[in-house]
Amino acid sequence: MAVLTDEVREKVKEIVCDVLSLESDDVTETSLFVEDHEADSMQAIEILASLEINFNVTVDQSELERMVNLAGVYEVLKGCLADPAA
Repeated sequence: MAVLTDEVREKVKEIVCDVLSLESDDVTETSLFVEDHEADSMQAIEILASLEINFNVTVDQSELERMVNLAGVYEVLKGCLADPAA
């Protein structure tokens, strides 16, 4: 499985904060996008699309259910970077 660098993690957090209109300090690895930050399904899809564009990967929409917080997004992205065909 791929290892995410601090730079990649920071970029992911930047994407999430941008999509959810949050300050970086407001988002932790375990804060939940929907429950804690009032995200909706369109924002989740926007995060997924931004990951695909920024990291040149393809993320299956079924992965959205795992992308409930930063930790989940990191795991999904790790899987995509480890297996570009995914």
